[in-house]
Amino acid sequence: MDAISVTVRRGGVVEATHRVHVATTDGETRGDPNLRFLLRSSCKPLQAIPFVDGYAELDDDEIAIACASHHAEPEQLAAARKVLARAGATVDDLENGLQPGRPDGKLGHNCSGKHAGMLAACRANGWPLHPYRKLSHPLQQRIAELLGGGRIAVDGCGLPTFETSLAEAAALLTRVPDRIRIAMRARPELVGASRDAVDTELMRLRDGWIAKGGAEGLFCAAHVDGRGIALKAEDGAYRAIGPALAEVLGIDELRETPLRNSRDEVVGVIGLLSR
Repeated sequence: MDAISVTVRRGGVVEATHRVHVATTDGETRGDPNLRFLLRSSCKPLQAIPFVDGYAELDDDEIAIACASHHAEPEQLAAARKVLARAGATVDDLENGLQPGRPDGKLGHNCSGKHAGMLAACRANGWPLHPYRKLSHPLQQRIAELLGGGRIAVDGCGLPTFETSLAEAAALLTRVPDRIRIAMRARPELVGASRDAVDTELMRLRDGWIAKGGAEGLFCAAHVDGRGIALKAEDGAYRAIGPALAEVLGIDELRETPLRNSRDEVVGVIGLLSR
């Protein structure tokens, strides 16, 4: 079947069309299952494995924030600080850099929870704290064992990221350990945001699912029954993911996203043209 077309409509005029490719572990496809790209933030629940394996007892908020692409909300920043404290580290130890428009310096970066978890993983395993982001570091070597396979590039936060295909990405989150799955479902608002985050919304709206979005329009999800799914916007437009996911999984609440202007007025819609 063809990729899903998601349109951006303002005043009844179609301003843009995004093509979203879909693959599932059941063999269903929309578009090209061999489409290749980088995993980016969708693999954070697997990058958190060395952190979780390093401690007998972790709270759900610590694990969830290590899997997060957060929006620097107060509870998210508090969870990241908690993980840093466990690592015996400070904000200065974070190797993710700064993100424009975010509060609290490097802590406000949307990947700071992942980076804090990596520092804690280094502490638990007796690895040097720095430079933990380098591929040659023992931590990244362990993560490469979990994720490796294709070409390697550098992610937006400075960490290695790995090439994959859409079909391979569909199975990605089916490999997430139960402890991480439980934490993500217990604290979905930490993984994405309290509102307007598709991965958070899927976990809130449907039992059994975990989900994680990634840069350039990537979205991966898995159900406790072993099903997995991946969606990739061909042009990298993440705003197309919600309506496309609604089409695949039948989630009416995500079928359309209001298009707002700078006055917070609804002036259009992002959704499927046929709906």
